[in-house]
Amino acid sequence: MRRLSFLLTLAALGGCATPRLGERPAAPIAVKIIALNDFHGALEPPGQSVPVTGPSGETVNVPAGGAAHLASAVARLKARNPNNLVVAAGDLTSASPFVSSQFLDEPSILALNLIGLDLNAVGNHEFDRGPDELKRLQGGGCAKHTARVPCRVDPTFPGASFRYLAANVRTADGRTLFPATAIRTVGMGKRTARIGFIGLTLRTTPSLVVPTAVATLTFDDEAKTINALVPKLKAQGADAVVVLIHQGLYTKVGYNDKSCGGVSGDLLPILAQLDPAVDLVVSGHTHRAYVCDYGAIDPTRPILVTSAGRNGTLLTDIELLVDPVAHRVTAKRADNLVVQGAAYASAAGPVPLRPEYPVFPAEPRVAALVKRYVAAASPVAARIVGRMSGPATRQRTASGESVAGNLVADMQRQATGADLAFMNGEGLRADLIPAADASVTYGQLYAVMPFGNVLQVKGMTGRQIRAVLEQQFDSASNTVARPNMMMVSRDVTYRYDLRRPAGQRILDLRLDGRPIDDARTYRVGVSNFLAAGGDNFTVFTQGTDLAGGPEDIDAFETYVRAAGTLTPPATDRITRLDTPAG
Repeated sequence: MRRLSFLLTLAALGGCATPRLGERPAAPIAVKIIALNDFHGALEPPGQSVPVTGPSGETVNVPAGGAAHLASAVARLKARNPNNLVVAAGDLTSASPFVSSQFLDEPSILALNLIGLDLNAVGNHEFDRGPDELKRLQGGGCAKHTARVPCRVDPTFPGASFRYLAANVRTADGRTLFPATAIRTVGMGKRTARIGFIGLTLRTTPSLVVPTAVATLTFDDEAKTINALVPKLKAQGADAVVVLIHQGLYTKVGYNDKSCGGVSGDLLPILAQLDPAVDLVVSGHTHRAYVCDYGAIDPTRPILVTSAGRNGTLLTDIELLVDPVAHRVTAKRADNLVVQGAAYASAAGPVPLRPEYPVFPAEPRVAALVKRYVAAASPVAARIVGRMSGPATRQRTASGESVAGNLVADMQRQATGADLAFMNGEGLRADLIPAADASVTYGQLYAVMPFGNVLQVKGMTGRQIRAVLEQQFDSASNTVARPNMMMVSRDVTYRYDLRRPAGQRILDLRLDGRPIDDARTYRVGVSNFLAAGGDNFTVFTQGTDLAGGPEDIDAFETYVRAAGTLTPPATDRITRLDTPAG
């Protein structure tokens, strides 16, 4: 594929307005758009790095992230061009570390206000606590919509100074939950540009949150929604059309490679349907970073597509060149910028600052805000709840298991008194790494499972258990190429072969060494998220509700504390018989 040039000319000259004799053509207006996505309340530096190619061709890890460093990076980019807008493509909150999630993500909203965010498209995780709580984050106030108490640190929470957009999310009366579009004008006098934005989330959001949390909402088709709004924005005088969408791509190239190499993902079929008048798509959800000229894939749609990874470790620096007479974009470019902030120590050793890349010092106002909330959270987060003899990471084996997932599945089985338990892998948000003295804190447990799900017991036949395991491979969002494996509790074993037909892939399914009986009803421990059919595991809804259980984080603390020194489980429960796709 051809590489995206620094300036990609979009418009044919024949469509431009012709200046009068002796009149100079109007100079184009450079508009800077600074984009992020999937921040997930990462207020403190997340202990993550961005792999880059060093001066000798070697891979080096650049430490990145942290809200105060992100604020500094945004400010530096804004200083380069007064015609700027800061936008996001969803999941700014929820699935957050303890210091943000414990306070209903209020500190993340306040930090993003200070950073100067202008617009954000809703993401699936922003619905985790339901639409009423999301509307509170927009409008402010201290109304209580969850089990947690709002406004515990700031008694007058003002809400987001940026605007949420939700073009494809409709309430029962047919209106959108938040505005569908926005137009922002940059520049001065006659030298102005009007940028139109459409913001939306993926239509499968109900399968990615507890379904009851969005039961009153409908989620429309993404491409149809966008295409219906493009002419409306143009009629309102938009010189450029930018889509902010919480859906994304996967690539096989680096964070700033422009080749779109190995591109895949659920955003692709959406892009293939878009009105060619769309100039830019800022995306997210997959947590991958890329800058892709979709015109290299489909020349009829020269759309620039970007994503800044996750957790504020990257920013996308985008420039649109707007013709103020023809009212269209004539060129565009984008680069992903590593938000290098603070060195840290990883399990593999120190990750130092890299002087060959820009370092962004902590912005004082955001740093002070984060410090205040860290101080409020620390007494609870630092409480030692137990000990572990080794780490429990989310790293998957070839079969799809992880130590952390098996650990949580075991916890859920014991907490519910079930015969077996399942844990969805995407519900694990952090590794569990004990300190040098083997201690584990409450904050660490919370980071692993920050959603506040409630455990429950479902009565399911052996046949239903097989069917729900089959859904790992062939449901609406899970594919054979990228199965969404669940973790199973101890004493459950099975093999699978993806070369076999759908419905026949699960083999030799056993509990306590005995084959699971299709006709027998078993007690199955799950979270309320899975019980309601979350992650497209809809077969769970066919089971019978037998009993409720504790909140998952409370059960997790009890399990770790009672173990004395907990030994992480092995990953020997699931065997894959075919060769995984490369």
